[in-house]
Amino acid sequence: MKKFMLPIAFAAALAATGAQAVEFRSSDVHNSDDYPTVAAVKHMSELLKQATGGKHSIKVFNKGALGSEKETIDQTKIGALEMTRVNISPMNAICPKTMVPTMPFLFRSVEHMRKVLDGPVGEEILKDCEQYGFVGLAFYDSGARSIYGKKAVKSLADAKGMKIRVQQSDLWVALVGAMGANPTPMPIGEVYTGLKTGLIDAAENNVPSYDGFKHYEAVKYYSRTEHSMAPEMLLMSKVVYDKLSPADQQAIRKAAKESVAFQRKKWDEQEAKSMAAVKAGGAEIVEVDKASFQKAMGPVYDKFITSPDLKRLVKAVQDTK
Repeated sequence: MKKFMLPIAFAAALAATGAQAVEFRSSDVHNSDDYPTVAAVKHMSELLKQATGGKHSIKVFNKGALGSEKETIDQTKIGALEMTRVNISPMNAICPKTMVPTMPFLFRSVEHMRKVLDGPVGEEILKDCEQYGFVGLAFYDSGARSIYGKKAVKSLADAKGMKIRVQQSDLWVALVGAMGANPTPMPIGEVYTGLKTGLIDAAENNVPSYDGFKHYEAVKYYSRTEHSMAPEMLLMSKVVYDKLSPADQQAIRKAAKESVAFQRKKWDEQEAKSMAAVKAGGAEIVEVDKASFQKAMGPVYDKFITSPDLKRLVKAVQDTK
């Protein structure tokens, strides 16, 4: 019940004098207090404090304390929560242009992905969310997702018939289905047991998740398909944002943008640390014939990139050098 009473205090603070200090609340589902996205928003809070002379700050509620990503998205939209950090996938059904960076094999490399999201394409996607009730503040890295399972997957043929856990999303079901595998939607909390018991043959995620959820204890082959580099998003409630002064709005946007470099540095460090940990735990890193997977993704693009606007954005990404 406490969760829903907090916004009343926030609204009162906001309605008070312009000098009133406000502590914005931001949600995150990751357990570690030092996880790159959690640490980045805490860093953003410090930057915002400095920029506003201590007037505004951000308190991060991680470990899913304010709810699942879907629940915090809903709360943020109505202004019951000020900010949320989520994976981009749950936003696909709300803000159509977020579908673009989620598409398989869209980015050629991490450098390409960062350049696109820092440029006009990234800005257009963030801006597009405003009409749906969200101020897109920043994209954060979420690494490259690959398949890990009880056998090595070196080419598309190896994936055929495998039961692969996916996020509960139409896009991920289509993506894994295009590989000839059997997509199995499942909450992340059930994956370890699913892999251990053989309910599923494999899952797909980034190296820090393979490490953090201890999935490498259950299955030893991490096949670097790197089929998606879908980013994370930091969103602010437009209801809340619109009540702020232009100076405060600008300070929030600037602090968010400056937190991106911090998050990326933390992400790169975490990825290297996790890679060392899974290797030490007995995982085998498998190199993959990516071209065989890329060729199979046509139907996924046909199904989800349907409007001229989305097609234009995909081309703009591909044309970014």
